Amino acid sequence: MTELPIEIDIAAVSAMRASGEDFVLLDVREQDEYDFAKIDGSMLIAMSELGDRLADLEPYRDSHIVVHCHHGGRSLRVTQVLREQGFSKVQNMTGGIDAWSQQIDSNVQRY
Repeated sequence: MTELPIEIDIAAVSAMRASGEDFVLLDVREQDEYDFAKIDGSMLIAMSELGDRLADLEPYRDSHIVVHCHHGGRSLRVTQVLREQGFSKVQNMTGGIDAWSQQIDSNVQRY
């Protein structure tokens, strides 16, 4: 299997959602950020809780996981950590939820 690029852009993620592709959208922001603005269908595991909640991702070890945060910094770090833990199909969504709000879904609030 060819390794996926470490990053994926929001247009590609939007297209995957529109086509019904099976993947996990992992939000690694904090609970208060998630409560304020989220992408429907995303799973929240805050970066600060990742060490304690890694087992929650175990059922998705072989799944395509797209990680996002506010702008893409935290999610890139989480993407790298998950790859180091053997999750081979993990990608970082560049631009984060902020870019998503601006270019894909203006109903997602910006902050």
